[in-house]
Amino acid sequence: MQFVSTRGGERVTGAQAIVKGLASDGGLFVPESFPTLSREELEGMLGLDYPERAALVLSKYLDEYDREELLSALREAYSRFEGEDAAPLVKIDEGVFMLELFHGPTCAFKDMALTVLPYLLRKGCDILGIRETILILAATSGDTGKAALEGFRDAKGVKVMVFYPCDGVSKMQELQMRTQEGENVNVVAVRGNFDDCQTGVKKIFSSEECHRALKEKGVLLSSANSINFGRLAPQIAYYFSAYCDLVTSGQIALGDKVDFTVPTGNFGNILAGYYAKRMGLPIGTLVCASNKNNVLTEFFREGNYNSKRPFFKTMSPSMDILVSSNLERLVFEMSGRDGALTKERMESLAKNGQYSVRAEELKLMRKSFVAGCTSEDDTVDCMYEFFTEYGYPMDTHTGVAMSVAERYRKKREEDPAAEQRPMVVISTASPYKFPQDVLYALTGNDVKDSFKGIKRINLLTAMKVPENLKALRNKPLRFKTVTAADKMFDEVLKFV
Repeated sequence: MQFVSTRGGERVTGAQAIVKGLASDGGLFVPESFPTLSREELEGMLGLDYPERAALVLSKYLDEYDREELLSALREAYSRFEGEDAAPLVKIDEGVFMLELFHGPTCAFKDMALTVLPYLLRKGCDILGIRETILILAATSGDTGKAALEGFRDAKGVKVMVFYPCDGVSKMQELQMRTQEGENVNVVAVRGNFDDCQTGVKKIFSSEECHRALKEKGVLLSSANSINFGRLAPQIAYYFSAYCDLVTSGQIALGDKVDFTVPTGNFGNILAGYYAKRMGLPIGTLVCASNKNNVLTEFFREGNYNSKRPFFKTMSPSMDILVSSNLERLVFEMSGRDGALTKERMESLAKNGQYSVRAEELKLMRKSFVAGCTSEDDTVDCMYEFFTEYGYPMDTHTGVAMSVAERYRKKREEDPAAEQRPMVVISTASPYKFPQDVLYALTGNDVKDSFKGIKRINLLTAMKVPENLKALRNKPLRFKTVTAADKMFDEVLKFV
């Protein structure tokens, strides 16, 4: 399969798309056409385990990769997860399910892809005959950073560097990154927010001067953010797996439609759901859930993307994003794959902080998506009510999603013309990654120390504390560098 840039012109193989990460024109790589899974293939997935399901989905896009070797890599990646199933589906109430994606080595959904990406990248380099050192450069709003660092730790021929916003991630997320082990890793805090980090990384990727300077050192750039198709592709698989689990457990019949609600920041997670739908998975509506940084909610309601707005630091920091990079892939599809128009819009976003889509494009988007946002207070109320009623603790990002999902479900229930469908909420992180906010939501009590928060949540819920989080208390801080957004490449050169 070939891949093309959302901004037109460039056409590459799957291996090239993964190794490059970002197109030369600044666009994102997308499949030249969407592969499909027939009803027979979907039925055949029912009896497969998670790695087998994921291998089937990935092989539809990455036909250069040997299917059996890919399956072996997926089995190895997901063997690092707690439990037999990497992505268990949990029934909360009649018609309401939680897809738990936090059982990996860093307790966040990013592990679903970033435990697999090292193999995809290494194999891609072998296919292309690349011998240079690969530098994985990533901006993070909290979870991608740790998952990338852990996934590529001590990998041969690879270095990993992560930028995160000062005071823009949770204490546990920051500790996970700053205590990271490995000889090939580096972590730098940036004065600013996630958008500043992301913009800085994109500038480095799109700068010929930066590429030349790195090439002189024998280094090639690649990305671990969801701008890299190798990050996005493994996420498509868990939508298929959740659907299969609903069928095998007798909750739905094969062919019935299912809704998904996704806590959304950079738009990669929910975009993977859209790709699954394009592949033939019977998805009804994808509900895009935002916190107070509700730029996406406004976009889906009005067709205008405006990042020139107040930036809020919330209890769901991984969603504190005003420039959602992966939305470019959806805008490209809705425009009829018009690369020139997509480029014009993204340049307007970079220069003026906004762009608009046509009425017919907005109408087309609404066939697959609805969007909603929720306040901090409503998120807390939702987390408390669900724990009180069902004994189910959730992290703050999942709380945002559940709050929006419940409003959407209630609206559909009150509409006699609306088809009633099961709702799967994507749970993106362990409650223990945000212990202070989770404890406040469940009990109304504040605690200053994250580890005390973990202990109290454990006493309250009896939910097992992940060993990797418990171990953070005694790990030394390795990384202490803080830089300005316009000095990020200087830090890159020091590292390589």
